[in-house]
Amino acid sequence: MFDSGTRVHVVGVGGAGMSGVARLLVEKGCVVSGCDVANVAVLEELAQLGIRVAYSHDARHVHEAQVVLYSPAIQHDNVEMVAAREQGVALVPRSELLAELAKEQRVIGLTGTHGKTTATSMMVHVLHAAGRDDSRLLGAAVVGIGPNGHFGNGDLILEVDESFGSFTKLRPYALGVLNVEADHLDYYQSLAELERAFAELVERTKGPVVVFDDPGSRRSIVGASRDVIVVGTNEQSAWQVRDIHLARQRAEFAMLTPFGSYDVALRVTGLHNVANAATVAALALAMGVDPLRVVEGLHAFAGVPRRFEYVGTWSDVDVYEDYAHLPSEIRATIAAAKAAGYRRIGVVFQPHRVTRTTSLAEQFAHAFDGCAALIVSDIYDAGEANPFKVTGEIIANVVRATNPGFLTSFAPTFHDVARALGALHEEFDMVVFMGAGDIADVSQLLEGGVVR
Repeated sequence: MFDSGTRVHVVGVGGAGMSGVARLLVEKGCVVSGCDVANVAVLEELAQLGIRVAYSHDARHVHEAQVVLYSPAIQHDNVEMVAAREQGVALVPRSELLAELAKEQRVIGLTGTHGKTTATSMMVHVLHAAGRDDSRLLGAAVVGIGPNGHFGNGDLILEVDESFGSFTKLRPYALGVLNVEADHLDYYQSLAELERAFAELVERTKGPVVVFDDPGSRRSIVGASRDVIVVGTNEQSAWQVRDIHLARQRAEFAMLTPFGSYDVALRVTGLHNVANAATVAALALAMGVDPLRVVEGLHAFAGVPRRFEYVGTWSDVDVYEDYAHLPSEIRATIAAAKAAGYRRIGVVFQPHRVTRTTSLAEQFAHAFDGCAALIVSDIYDAGEANPFKVTGEIIANVVRATNPGFLTSFAPTFHDVARALGALHEEFDMVVFMGAGDIADVSQLLEGGVVR
């Protein structure tokens, strides 16, 4: 279906996942076009690859297509989707594309409710250090190597996404499971159903499976009919993470394995990155990668855009951007900031998706513990309907109710956020913009600007 010369139109091509797909298909020899109403910078980059891009949806865009690809975020009444159905053009969701690609190349997958992009990027570095040219699909560019999509002559290194059941048709060759926590419950309905979906993915995997010692991950492999490598800090395990040392821009740990013990030095900090790296190291070793190349590749990893990314300084305050949008991710980012030496941390949080905000609201109560102040903006709805007009204040109210003495404010617009920060900036030695949306754009509104 996706042979060289196939004419493919990608609806929502500017999204992180679909832009990588477009890049991979172009390198595979497909003739690719695409459309999106946002992410102009991404569309301009894709145009430079020869992809015909459009900045608004129009039924005429699918007239010459043989296949129309779409992500779960695209509504079925989108004019291009409707036109494809009327004209008999094959409509293929991203999940089916991945299943098709898996028939041509073995899939090395990294999955979990958070940390997927980081861990997948780490694996790309490890296998690159081993001298391989693998295909890849992930949610961000691989710093020091290339963009988020590439077609190579080896395996397919894949960020395996659980949202909307996207991984249900996938049969990986090798799999690393980072964590399993409550998310996307609008689709799965319960944590138990989400964990069952991960369990089924583990069962479908043909080769080695590595699971980090996370409560949800452990529940997901109870009763597994296949061998699973569990890695963590448990001293009774054959795969252990020991002697962890964190600093502002680095982390070090020892990895004890049945193959020997190895010292790993990362150029990023945080216990979450140690967990990501340990999972990747164990999976690579289980696949037979030279241990020296594993250590080399992990050291080459220099971070992922929007993952605890240093942006610059603003009035002597360090400014960071982080993709964290789940309670556990927020706690991990604050812990990483503290491990980096910051003591007065200002957090600007943009809730992501209406359904996620309402279903997980109570879990945010202690997510921001340890920061000096919290400013909550309105929700980034990612195209979701909001019939009850829920706002980001639901998060601010939960935090206030739990911590009445904690400085929490709701600032609905970006200008409101900028004003709130301006009044508080002398209280901080660091400000971090958190969320999976566009909250970091506030930095452009700060008086005096951010110096990069």
